[in-house]
Amino acid sequence: MKSYHAVIKSPVITEKSTAKLAEANQAVFWVDPNANKTEIKEAVEKIFNVTVLSVNTQKVPGKIKRMGRYSGRRPTRKKAYVSLKEGDKIEIFEGV
Repeated sequence: MKSYHAVIKSPVITEKSTAKLAEANQAVFWVDPNANKTEIKEAVEKIFNVTVLSVNTQKVPGKIKRMGRYSGRRPTRKKAYVSLKEGDKIEIFEGV
């Protein structure tokens, strides 16, 4: 079992993710690409002390980027949409 902080990489703070938080009480996180939904649920519940109802995940493929004549590829990442119980809040999204 990985540590909880290794599973949850960082929050996704965009217009779309803040709208999801306001409408459907869903928080969005970048997570470890090898983490499954139960690990993500357990990590969010332990770190933020909230109740998670469901977790949806999405693989985000890496883009090809160029620097002059050299090209490289950004890594493929994984995004998790975490549905929280009504009334639960996560503090890092409160200031947004």
